Amino acid sequence: MSDSDFRSGFVTFVGRPNVGKSTLMNALVGEKIAITSDKPQTTRRAIRGILNRPGGQIVIVDTPGLHRPRTLLGQRLNDLVEEVLGDVDVIAFCAPATEKVGPGDRRIAESLDGYASARKIALVTKTDAASRDQITERLMEVDGLREDWAAVIPLSAVTADQLGVLADEILKLLPEGPALYPDGVVTDESDDDRIAEIIREAALDGVRDELPHSIAVVVQDVEPREDSDLIDVYADIVVERDSQKAIIIGKKGSRLARVGATAREQIEPLLGSRVFLSLHVKVAKDWQRDPKQLGRLGF
Repeated sequence: MSDSDFRSGFVTFVGRPNVGKSTLMNALVGEKIAITSDKPQTTRRAIRGILNRPGGQIVIVDTPGLHRPRTLLGQRLNDLVEEVLGDVDVIAFCAPATEKVGPGDRRIAESLDGYASARKIALVTKTDAASRDQITERLMEVDGLREDWAAVIPLSAVTADQLGVLADEILKLLPEGPALYPDGVVTDESDDDRIAEIIREAALDGVRDELPHSIAVVVQDVEPREDSDLIDVYADIVVERDSQKAIIIGKKGSRLARVGATAREQIEPLLGSRVFLSLHVKVAKDWQRDPKQLGRLGF
């Protein structure tokens, strides 16, 4: 197939936090690349997933949800989204079928005026959890947000309904050109980054209030053990206060042990080996607001 018949490029999903962007990327790629949680602002980096289709390659850039920032971390996450939006070929605006379109959705849809070179489509997500009337109402609301949607598509990442339609529509909007990544590559994320995210996802499960925003994970070392098929993984879970450290560790270390067991189940297939996972909980006071701490944690 010649380059003139092949299309490749970048697409990103935008929307309020927790509208299903990471779940949608994982479903399209067919592998878990981005962690998912019901906690807002779970995604903290621009994570790339690669979808190969007959006739083209789609590079999906998963970004944090746009929100009103309350910390320096929040502002940096918004800045990251704006940087990604300026570089992609297609922007897919997401709104869940289960919730009425609100001021936050309208503000994000209007902000897309600033990215004139990108083609824009609208997605009504989570249709598996909505009634037919809700889906119809949401499609009408979303359609009315802008006049330049190239397509408006209802879909479900959970049931895979309409995912093929979405991939075909994105591919049509991408420029002609060769593949950007080798065939068979599903992400450019390093193993260390993926391990850190797996641990953070496990740590997020069951926590509430402000604690989810205060959790960061740093992988210190991944080392195959000599004379054994074990790989030793050492990682730090970083929180902002001693009280949060106590919550993560749990009574007699029970919660930390649960986090480790849950994470290890996903790290082992990623590394293709049995894993010894050593987790330590550390306090970095108010790291979300401290430029130096943010830098050390990779933000």
